[in-house]
Amino acid sequence: MNIEKVTALIKQGEGLTVEFKRAAKDELPINLFETVCAFLNRNGGNILLGVSDDKNVDGVNPLKAESFCKNIINLSNNPQKLFPTFLLNASTVSYQGKILIHIFVPISSQVHTCNKKVFDRSADGDFELTSSEQLKNLYVRKSSLYSENTIYPYLFASDFKDGIVNKARKIIKINKPTHPWNELNDDEFFKTAGLYRKDMASGLEGFTMTALLLFGKDETIGSALPHYKIDALLRIRDIERYDDRENIRCNLIDAYDALMQFVAKHLPDKFFLEGDQRISLREIIFREVVANMLIHREYTNAFPSTFIIYRDKLEIKNANKPHAYGQLLPSEFEPFPKNPHLAQIFTQMGRSEELGTGIRKVYKYSKAYSGNERIVFLEHDIFTTKVPIDIRFMDEGHDPDSTGTLNGTLNGTLNGTLNSTQQEVLNVIKNKPNIQAKEIVVTLNIPLDTLNKQIRFLTEEGFIERRGSKKTGGYYVI
Repeated sequence: MNIEKVTALIKQGEGLTVEFKRAAKDELPINLFETVCAFLNRNGGNILLGVSDDKNVDGVNPLKAESFCKNIINLSNNPQKLFPTFLLNASTVSYQGKILIHIFVPISSQVHTCNKKVFDRSADGDFELTSSEQLKNLYVRKSSLYSENTIYPYLFASDFKDGIVNKARKIIKINKPTHPWNELNDDEFFKTAGLYRKDMASGLEGFTMTALLLFGKDETIGSALPHYKIDALLRIRDIERYDDRENIRCNLIDAYDALMQFVAKHLPDKFFLEGDQRISLREIIFREVVANMLIHREYTNAFPSTFIIYRDKLEIKNANKPHAYGQLLPSEFEPFPKNPHLAQIFTQMGRSEELGTGIRKVYKYSKAYSGNERIVFLEHDIFTTKVPIDIRFMDEGHDPDSTGTLNGTLNGTLNGTLNSTQQEVLNVIKNKPNIQAKEIVVTLNIPLDTLNKQIRFLTEEGFIERRGSKKTGGYYVI
């Protein structure tokens, strides 16, 4: 949240999607989660702590700001406070010499309760739903907007792939060791996470489409959603057909792994330092686009999803239920979840982050990875994503079609003959010709034995050669 956005929200004032709350010296507002619940149930919105109803900026206690943020995150994961739970992110911002806390609350596909009460939102503020007619109308509205809430009364846990629920829960526990879901048995987990629910309008009860997509056996998913598939293609040489293909029809947890493996097989991981820390640009960029592809797809649409790696770009096409039309730019778009609950499960697993973060990260790191920022996130009935992949830039301006050692390097990379460590060693040598082994060890922070093994492979395969005398230790060049 930047100062310009805060200024715009305060100028706009409270309404259907904006709420100001004063924060007491040592505690959060007692009705904070009533507003969170109301926003989740209506159109989402922004909450600013430290601003009064009349737009006066009081701020929050700077000494308490960090603990307030942590409490907000923890309470959003507490089913006794908010049910079903919905992970929120709270951040501090300095404004007019005061500290404010901003909470963005997305719209949810579920009906949520706060302290076992249902709240909705109007331009005048939050209000509790007390009549059966009001509750029924809310459930009907949610069901018509979000297909992920579709209930399958004859879908049972026996229809889930063996071990996949345990796998998902282990990932959540590793990512969030203190997560309240970790203490629940499977039945409690399904209900608390909103994967098993009762539709108050129709009376149907059972597992949802989200549960089916996350955990279902291949044949179970195929029976309920026969059009579901993801076609992953490599089109470097044979652009009419493909050089490699992966036809993915499995649950989304395994589909995420399969797509990331396809990326690792066919795209290099350029060496990059952020500060003094080595990070994987490939992991950061393509983790975001893969997660975005899976969690924002409209799964009732029969349009097949494609994931195609070309020489100059990765292009994804996905069925969509658009919220707006046109190109999404990091500074201009408001994040809107197409499958809010599915997105939340991925967030709890650490496979996606705060809504909207993914697009911003791709823009942030794309130039370092490919040399340009000609990125496309185009929202229409078919959502199109294009992320540049400039092989020539990765190899410092050399022509990838030229003959010689460099051509062997590129072909080896594209065909997946280099693992990530070998690629990192190769990139270090390219970035610093005449580098010695001891410098590579320090740069990559790997054991000397590991480096010697990778050096031996790269030398034998013709990627690099050693020069200099044995007495001085020698050095390596492409």
